[in-house]
Amino acid sequence: MNLVTSLSFGEEHLKRLKNNFKSVNIYMYNNIEEAKEKLYDADVFVTYGFDMTNKLIEKMERLKWIQCFSTGIDVLPLDKIKEKGILLTNVRGIHGIPIAEYVMAVILNYRIEAFKFYEQQKNKIWKRKSDLEEVYNKAITIIGTGTIGKEIARKAKAFDMRTIGVNTNGRNVDYFDEIYSNSELNYALSKGDYIVQTVPLTKSTYKMLGKEQFESMKATAFFINIARGKTVDEKVLIEALNNNIIKAAAIDVFEIEPLPKESSLWAMENVFITPHISGLSNMYINRAIPILEHNLKAYLQKCGKYINMIDFNKKY
Repeated sequence: MNLVTSLSFGEEHLKRLKNNFKSVNIYMYNNIEEAKEKLYDADVFVTYGFDMTNKLIEKMERLKWIQCFSTGIDVLPLDKIKEKGILLTNVRGIHGIPIAEYVMAVILNYRIEAFKFYEQQKNKIWKRKSDLEEVYNKAITIIGTGTIGKEIARKAKAFDMRTIGVNTNGRNVDYFDEIYSNSELNYALSKGDYIVQTVPLTKSTYKMLGKEQFESMKATAFFINIARGKTVDEKVLIEALNNNIIKAAAIDVFEIEPLPKESSLWAMENVFITPHISGLSNMYINRAIPILEHNLKAYLQKCGKYINMIDFNKKY
């Protein structure tokens, strides 16, 4: 059996996998171009997902399982994968810590207006500000209460913030003071000083945050998107920021990536942009590899006990 990767997880991990799975031929490459050497012989393919196409899957006639090293699978040709009967798993659950740290870093930078003071520093300006607002007792509304949302709430509680969650049915989740169902989304948004979007991209979440939702937010609200760009109507978000419907935003994900140079978001003073890095850290591969190892054992044993097997109807 051949396992081929279009990503490198390091020689140490490769050595351990080869020692633990001696019946598997493992070929590790840095990208899809290098992987073409063995790609069409792959029974199992490990990828970040963005390098897969319908045409490629058609050519990979032996392919039976794709282990995606991302959580978001919307970049994959899901219909073709389903049509071919290919097993698909991802690494959902590994991003909670880095994304929660990103969210709190953004909030704390905003709390002290760090970027404004950095501009003063560059220009050697000593100008104090006395009306900086604490995050103490501020409300954070987190849309999605899964692994990521829950970890954000846990860290927010450490700063004495009030945590409000939104999920499908309003079920209780640890670290949340209040939980509302999707049908109560606008009300939950109206309570938040900080709003964090964490949900996966599905048919039901496509542009779920539009004009009505942004108008439900406080005029002082700070919006953070670490989910998927297409869960937000980007045009409406820009209008909300320009027209003072909300105060500011930190955006890590966009409808089109890389964010086009002509996007007005680049020049907006009340927007902080990062290039889809909120889930990345030095621990990423260390957390993803155990999922691959578990799933590879399940695959070889034909026991079906996979971690994060994708439901093609739900698309997560």
